[in-house]
Amino acid sequence: MTKVAIVFHSASGTTGLLAQAVAEGVESVTGVKAMPLEIFGKDIVEGRYQNADLIAQLSSAQGVVFGSPTYMGSVSAQFKAFVDATGDLWAKQAWAGKVASGFTIGSNYSGDQLSTIQFLQVFASQHGMLWAGINLAGGYSPKGLNRLGAQSGLIAQSGDGELHQLDCDTAQYLGARVARLARLYKGEM
Repeated sequence: MTKVAIVFHSASGTTGLLAQAVAEGVESVTGVKAMPLEIFGKDIVEGRYQNADLIAQLSSAQGVVFGSPTYMGSVSAQFKAFVDATGDLWAKQAWAGKVASGFTIGSNYSGDQLSTIQFLQVFASQHGMLWAGINLAGGYSPKGLNRLGAQSGLIAQSGDGELHQLDCDTAQYLGARVARLARLYKGEM
């Protein structure tokens, strides 16, 4: 069975809702299992991420979708602590060849969410992962998917704690896309 992990930090709950939608998309593809893995602040001790079990679970995944809220134009401190804890894996290129993608949400329409996606993309590239963007032109999908128009990954916006339905639908689409690519890359299609 192909596995796709969804590694995310959610402070207000909206990033967690997007992660859930990504997982639903992953599981809509036959033969693929979603592995939601949440980053919690309690796993950070003196600024260092300490949850080795979560990181170890990523070794069995063929795909990984990273998610973080956008704070001050980048990932949350909690997510960054997770990133920093993967240095030994980076040195070994342990995740090389895995399919990767990412999502983020911010409270403003132009809150520099794209720089968060770019951070995630660079992080995945440093690990030798194969980045999958959203292959939908913003505003041109018949269903209205990718409403904010980022090609590199899913950017979403919410100023009131509620998710726009099209952002949830785009998250499901992204999850299914990564699942199909992970299966294809694994040689199951």
